[in-house]
Amino acid sequence: MKSILVVDDENDIVELLSYNLMKEGYNVLSATNGNDALQKAESKPDLLLLDVMMPHLDGFETLKQLRKYSHTENIPVILLTAKSSEFDEVVGLELGADDYIIKPISIPKLLARVKSVLRKNESREIASPKTSSVSYGTIEIFPEQHKIFINKTDTFFPKKEFFLLEYLIKHKGDVVTREKLLDKIWGNDVHVNDRTIDVHIRKIREKLGEFADCIETIKGIGYRMKVQ
Repeated sequence: MKSILVVDDENDIVELLSYNLMKEGYNVLSATNGNDALQKAESKPDLLLLDVMMPHLDGFETLKQLRKYSHTENIPVILLTAKSSEFDEVVGLELGADDYIIKPISIPKLLARVKSVLRKNESREIASPKTSSVSYGTIEIFPEQHKIFINKTDTFFPKKEFFLLEYLIKHKGDVVTREKLLDKIWGNDVHVNDRTIDVHIRKIREKLGEFADCIETIKGIGYRMKVQ
């Protein structure tokens, strides 16, 4: 049975979501603030539904903390928020959210997104090789440990940046469109725009430092990892 941690400072929303998720057969945990959520995430639920607008420790900061530690960094997160601006959506996705749902919440839509994120995460785990690494020059990726070494230095990459770099390296020499990257990394059920890809690529290049130019921008199309 899949477990879902529902985090919202409004008890009515927690109860509504918990009731409908349990009806679908999920085991549901709940928290009403970010600190409690971080503590309960130690049990490694299969998914977090995380409200953004919470006092003290908001959803964005909670997500940052989740992505900092190896035992919670790969837990899928769907953000729930009343904010509808593109800026807030991009911030959430930059921090490693898997999806973003704007309140008021449609229960059928939320259940569909939950199933989609869980299915995609499960497929990725099955497809990921458990022992092999992916190499490109002095960049070495270990999918099982979710680690990237650049010049033998362990360098932290949030989940989406990790998968983007891994995908580009595995398809080096190919021009990969933004649409393809959105589909492969976020899934076609998640509504994000091309700018999200560009922001993530910029952050990857910053981490690559002197090797940043190994990712070429193909104007108006997408990106290509240079063949060495």
